[in-house]
Amino acid sequence: MELWDAVAGERRALADLLEALTPEQLATRSLCEAWTVRDVAAHLVAALDVSLPSFTWTVVTCGGDMHKASRRVTAQIAARPIDDLAATLRRRAGYRAPLRRPEGPLADLLIHSQDIRRPLGLSRRFAKEDITAVLRFLTEQRTVGFAVKGAVGGLAWAAADLDWSYGSGPAVRGPAEALMMVITGRTVALADLEGEGVPVLRDRLS
Repeated sequence: MELWDAVAGERRALADLLEALTPEQLATRSLCEAWTVRDVAAHLVAALDVSLPSFTWTVVTCGGDMHKASRRVTAQIAARPIDDLAATLRRRAGYRAPLRRPEGPLADLLIHSQDIRRPLGLSRRFAKEDITAVLRFLTEQRTVGFAVKGAVGGLAWAAADLDWSYGSGPAVRGPAEALMMVITGRTVALADLEGEGVPVLRDRLS
C-alpha cells in the first residue's frame, strides 16, 4: 500500500475515533499546548477544508502571524459539530495536496492522532511501514514544524518493535510510536524510552 493510501486510512480511522468520543473526552486537554482533543481534530480538518487563498487572507488579517491565523481557523472549525468534522475527514480522505509528498501529511496525522489518544488512555497500532516512513521523514529530512530543533543529532535511535535505527552516540530505545512523539517534542513519551541517551534527550527538550 502506498503512503497516500495510508494517509487516507488514517483520516478514516480518526473519523471513527471522533464519533466514538464523549463530549467530556472531546473537551480533554490534548498533548498540544492550549488545544483540546476537539481542537486538534479541527486542526487536521483545516488542512482539508480551508483553501490556500482563504488561509492566506486569514494570515493577512492576523498581521502576517501564521500561528495566530492557524489558531483562528482551528477555533472556527472546532465550533462545528463533531459529526461534521468526521464526515469531512471521510469525504476528503483521499485528498492529495498538490506538489507534496505523503510523508508530511502522514506524520501530521500519526502525531496529532496520538496527541488525542494518549491523554484519553487510548492506543492504536500503526502499520510498521507507515511509522517507519514517518521516523525516516523526521530524522533524515529537513522538517519545518515537526522535529524539535537539535533533538535528533548525536544520539543512536532504535525502535524496539520494528527494524529501524538512525544515528550514532548514546542510545535511545523504545517503541516506534514513543520515538516519534519524543522527536516532535512530546515529553510525556520519555517515560517509554530507555538508554543512556534518554537523559541527554530530556535536557534537550526541557
